[in-house]
Amino acid sequence: MIKKEIAIGFLVGIAANLAGMFLYISLVMQKEFEVVLGRASEEGVLGTIIALGAILNFLPFFVFIKKKQDYRARGVLMATILSAAIILITKFF
Repeated sequence: MIKKEIAIGFLVGIAANLAGMFLYISLVMQKEFEVVLGRASEEGVLGTIIALGAILNFLPFFVFIKKKQDYRARGVLMATILSAAIILITKFF
């Protein structure tokens, strides 16, 4: 039961991160998602776009905390930590 709740939170966190990246690229940059990700990877700024997308993880995290769904909030936190690890890898390698 606990693993299921954490997995749900993790998937929600990943989805929120991808949604944040998509919103940033489509609304602010007004370009195609795949094109921007390709160019960002080439130019070494992919970590910045991932970090901007991770901002949207605040919303489900605090909703889960408010609803006393701590294990789901823990899953969102794990997704955010995974995003931070990916950013770290893209910055140094």
